[in-house]
Amino acid sequence: MPQDFHRQLYNMFNPFNPLEPGDLAYVDCQEVRGDGDIRMQLGNSIVLSDQLIYQLYTGHRGAGKSTELKRLKEYLEEKDFYVVYFAAGNDFEEEDIQHTDILLACTRYLIEALKDYANANPLVDWLKERWKSLEELASTEISFDQANIELGISQFAKVTAVMKSSPRTRNKIQQEVEKHTPSLIEELNKFIAQAKLKLADKYLGIVVIADNLDRIGIVFDQASQRSNHDQIFIDRSEQLKRLQCHMIYTVPISMVYSDRATILEDRFGLIQSLPMIMTHTPDGREYQRGIDKLKELIERRIQLISNKLTLSQVFEDEKILKNLCLMSGGHVRNLVLLIRTALERTLTLPVSEKTAQRAITEMRNTYRKAINENEWQILAKVYLSKEKSNNYDYHKLLFHRCILEYHLIEAYNIKPWYNIHPLICDIEEFQRALEKEKKE
Repeated sequence: MPQDFHRQLYNMFNPFNPLEPGDLAYVDCQEVRGDGDIRMQLGNSIVLSDQLIYQLYTGHRGAGKSTELKRLKEYLEEKDFYVVYFAAGNDFEEEDIQHTDILLACTRYLIEALKDYANANPLVDWLKERWKSLEELASTEISFDQANIELGISQFAKVTAVMKSSPRTRNKIQQEVEKHTPSLIEELNKFIAQAKLKLADKYLGIVVIADNLDRIGIVFDQASQRSNHDQIFIDRSEQLKRLQCHMIYTVPISMVYSDRATILEDRFGLIQSLPMIMTHTPDGREYQRGIDKLKELIERRIQLISNKLTLSQVFEDEKILKNLCLMSGGHVRNLVLLIRTALERTLTLPVSEKTAQRAITEMRNTYRKAINENEWQILAKVYLSKEKSNNYDYHKLLFHRCILEYHLIEAYNIKPWYNIHPLICDIEEFQRALEKEKKE
């Protein structure tokens, strides 16, 4: 096979770029995820409601949420809504995001999207006043010019860049914004109201989709038994719901499947989740429909390079691709990354069993490093029961994708169930914990 095909294949399997609406590489996996449809789950609640909607959306990192949210954006635009989508992780340090950072990001992207429909000067002035209060940051190259709104908007981006690069500066800005959050929300809502009036002839409303908030690292305080996730999505939920437009926030999956779930639903309503693609049934049998869907996902990308390419030209044996699908656990990004890694380790196509196994081993070692000594026994319990408990240790493993969530349809009902990531099964420490658990 020509080297150019090899290069194109490698770049086609980029695990970090969400697919845009209309991308021919997209495969609808709804039927093997539990029959959920983001357009009905989130879209119709906005389309049908005569009140503002504030919703949470969750799922494992890399499961395909960003791709689905971009499809939702397209759907809402077809229904005559003005949609502002942004990925919060591009602006802030994921391990130290606070509710103030989310509000600043919403402000920045709303201004950029709606500057032609409303006066953003009061918001730029608000930021200018906050910056004056931080005298020790005066040397930072950020300036404000009310006569040039484009320059003022660019300073919002610079502030978020400074916050991401400097922990000390980030903390001081967070404290300053926290003191003045009510005035920020007030000015932002005035800006949104102006834009709504200008857009009223063409659009039914404004929707903001804040993506990547599910990546916020969990910091748990043993003394209070509360986390930074609690502080953002529960303690400050009213501030997140004060923006006068429809809002969709992504939220860490570990929080949604915890004892905080009912509190979250009290504040935001029913929370929608994007589960894994099912590759096994709860009783351990291979789930062929799910495996076939993952194969289709791979074959679709291959044929976008050339419709003359076949799976047998890329993989030495069909069993190799099947094993990669099974080892991914139905996690799309893991599957794409496994194939990309195998392509890296291949001098000449097709990919051999040895090369594919090496890619699997490398990812397995990554998971091994992520698991603490006391967690192997927890994973053994989940493997045997297909259930999880509501405590921090389980939430952490769910957040890090060591425990995966699946949905099973039984008599029209969705039944969530859990299993460990398949890559963990052959790790020696897990096997020892499993034997111990079986004896108890």
